[in-house]
Amino acid sequence: MKSLVVLLICLQLLLVALCTSASASSPRLIGVRSRLRSGNVSAIRKTLSYYDFRTHYYNQTLDHFNYRPNSYATFKQKYFVNYKYWGGARANAPIFVYFDGEGPLSKRSVYGWLTDNAQRFKALLVYIEHRYYGDSVPFGSFEEALRDPNLRGYFNSEQALADYGKVILHLKEKLKARHSPVIVVGGSYAGMLAAWFRLKYPHIAHGALASSAPLLYFDNITLTPPEGYYGVVSKDFRETSKSCYETIRQSWAMIYKVASRPNGLSFLSRKFHTCQKLQDASDLTNYLDDMYCFAAQYNTPPSSTICNAIDGGAYGTDILSRIYAAVAAYNQGASCNSVGGTSAFPAETTEGWAWQTCSEMVMPISYGTSKDSMYPPQPFNLDNYIRYCKQEFGVAPRPHWVTTYYGGHDIRLVLKRFGSNIIFSNGLKDPYSSAG
Repeated sequence: MKSLVVLLICLQLLLVALCTSASASSPRLIGVRSRLRSGNVSAIRKTLSYYDFRTHYYNQTLDHFNYRPNSYATFKQKYFVNYKYWGGARANAPIFVYFDGEGPLSKRSVYGWLTDNAQRFKALLVYIEHRYYGDSVPFGSFEEALRDPNLRGYFNSEQALADYGKVILHLKEKLKARHSPVIVVGGSYAGMLAAWFRLKYPHIAHGALASSAPLLYFDNITLTPPEGYYGVVSKDFRETSKSCYETIRQSWAMIYKVASRPNGLSFLSRKFHTCQKLQDASDLTNYLDDMYCFAAQYNTPPSSTICNAIDGGAYGTDILSRIYAAVAAYNQGASCNSVGGTSAFPAETTEGWAWQTCSEMVMPISYGTSKDSMYPPQPFNLDNYIRYCKQEFGVAPRPHWVTTYYGGHDIRLVLKRFGSNIIFSNGLKDPYSSAG
């Protein structure tokens, strides 16, 4: 709650500085602290509904940076607009633009911090879907677009930022809102996009809120070790319960030991009530890895739920039984567990992000070799990563491109000189805070 109040105050300062109108109708956040404490945010949420958000489609250009005949091809890009609380163009009321990241934009996305405070800011709310996700896919289906190596090449952050810029300018022209300040907002990957958009398009965005944006995870920008992400996950669990952390730490070797025995995979499949028989020990260890990271990164369920199950020992006190208890708690009594099965994310998120990280978003994240990690030692190996990307997509990643195009080295100096009005926020339990 304290971090939310700080963000509200910071955004208020941005708006006070940026709004060109000094009229009495200019948005203010007077008394936000007391209103948050008294629960008025919930009241604001109740006054909003899906019906307040209108769905639009912009005829978007496929390739913003070339002049080949196919560059002029277009596709429909989806965006939502909520006009309910907007103070209007004459009052130079602000426009808050939410950048959607690596997944489809749905109306479930619209309930959040911006929506809760739209009334106080008298802001227009705009939510833009990222190209190649959801309904904003060029040339048919996502599968077709990702399978075609020529179409896949237009699937990158540079094109996405240009998309956002064109949608914003189109909307401002349509609404005759030339002087309405624009604040762009995003989280995680989209948080990086928000910060980069402010740097690349300062004539469009007057400010940015970049939440949990791991800008410093590229190209050895900082001394953040490769295990920084997993270091925070380990720290989260260690601080939740030392015994839980130790059980997880010991479980990896136990799983591989059991799996190596005759019928070991069958035993593990029965032990963990998997929906399909395990084909390899990594099916289980990857699933557990995802479970712990999900708890740390999204707090759903929180690490305390996982650790209470592990420490409680409801299914037995040996290591594997304790880990199974965590899986049961995570899946809330499911008849079987989809270990090695489908991802918790939409297929396009899993596959699309795999492409993005195999092309430009090369973050050298690994278990590392820290003695404090609850994971087995495994340093990042760029050569192995390149081989994987070539095998999957036929291209080698460009590990230096992000810092070449967006910068990142000497980030404090860069931001001080020309990167003003960017708020970077992180929750310290978020694994990406190690590089944000």
